[in-house]
Amino acid sequence: MGERLLLFFQYAGGTSILLAQTVAGLFVPPFRRTLIVEQMEKIGVDSFPIVAMTGLFTGMVLGLQTAYQLQQIGAESYISSIVGLSMVRELGPVLTALVVTGRVGAAITAEIGTMRVTEQIDALESLATNPIQYLVAPRFVALLIMLPLLTLYSDVIGIFGGYLIGVYKLGVTPTLYMRMTWDVIQIKDIMTGLVKAGVFSMIVATVACYEGFETSGGAEGVGRATTLAVVISFIMIVAADCLSTAIFYFVFP
Repeated sequence: MGERLLLFFQYAGGTSILLAQTVAGLFVPPFRRTLIVEQMEKIGVDSFPIVAMTGLFTGMVLGLQTAYQLQQIGAESYISSIVGLSMVRELGPVLTALVVTGRVGAAITAEIGTMRVTEQIDALESLATNPIQYLVAPRFVALLIMLPLLTLYSDVIGIFGGYLIGVYKLGVTPTLYMRMTWDVIQIKDIMTGLVKAGVFSMIVATVACYEGFETSGGAEGVGRATTLAVVISFIMIVAADCLSTAIFYFVFP
């Protein structure tokens, strides 16, 4: 137990140092704008289809499950409020972060891990290039920008999925559905989801890059690091979501 506790503190310290070095590197030239734009395309634009599918079916499933219960008390019109709040506050940010972790976080770890075991990172250092500034910072900034945008995209698509169920399955009028959706969603709910997405993006970027830098053992080590990065990111995202919800809605309501 003591050994595991020491490993936990070692991991927490290593990721914290990497995060601090990454943030500090953002303000030191050279500023690699081209690399940031490339990563924004890989992380954000290429993730739109899978985020859209996830958001759409999440909204539809949530609408169906909610409708099953609300039909028993004749309150089908409230499906819009439940779907809207659930997507904006919780499901949109969390599911988008999990999808991006599985797609992008694993790829980041595999790329950096492969560079580590093939000594490409050592080559960068020998050329007086800061690997954190060159490899981590562009991915960190790209995730910090694109994950909140993907979250907004998922929220809208998820609400549209609930709209399809409410209007075409339950017979709720489109005007009533949209009015009851936007009447209950407040600016605080939207901002809460975006702040959560920003926190999740830092978790994904830091954990994925840290595991990539710590990779050893050839191809097998790359696979092991990739799996570990995804699992740890999943756990930290859910834990951060729980903590954020408690802070936003109970500590500072």
